[in-house]
Amino acid sequence: MSKQVIEATRRTVTGKQVGALRRQGLLPGVLYGHNFEPTPISMDAHSTSKILNTATSSSIVTILLDGKEHAALVREKQRDYLKGTYLHVDFQVVSLTEKIRTSVGIELVGTAPAVKDFNGIIVYGVSEVEVEALPQDLPEKFVVDVSVLETIGAAIHVKDLQISNKVTLLSDPNEMIAIVTAGGEEEIVEEETTSAEPEVIERGKKEEIEE
Repeated sequence: MSKQVIEATRRTVTGKQVGALRRQGLLPGVLYGHNFEPTPISMDAHSTSKILNTATSSSIVTILLDGKEHAALVREKQRDYLKGTYLHVDFQVVSLTEKIRTSVGIELVGTAPAVKDFNGIIVYGVSEVEVEALPQDLPEKFVVDVSVLETIGAAIHVKDLQISNKVTLLSDPNEMIAIVTAGGEEEIVEEETTSAEPEVIERGKKEEIEE
């Protein structure tokens, strides 16, 4: 991915007053992290949103503040899901010479022959794994081709991921990513996976969303 630069300015407005910033087309956020004092910032909402829409939890973005560039990870995002707009973003400054731990998402692609040939159903397991690496060596995501699932009972586990030798896997290698079950188990499986799936919330600081 090409270098993603977000221009930011220091922000003095906090709490309920940040609503006025949003109405001016600005997005409030905070920059904190490696040898860096937490600093409230504001950014152009339109251009920043374009970058945030494609950034993953392991994407390195560059925050340009006071004429200096800071490599950072997008740590927390708060969105207005009715309007589809961002309300607040937390960025963690990282050192490009020190390894960090973070989660990397898993993207499944392709078509499983077992689904087509045997009326199988793919049951999904973990959707991300925890890794450790230098920030610049972090993968944007792990892409997994499910076309290797040729029979009922075939499965893909974390240990099957293609991982660079520059990246250390911290998650359990035996965790399941996907498995094919018989079609007759569809109703039970869907009910179980729905109830067990945790709600994912993109969070922001409470004081920032009050207006």
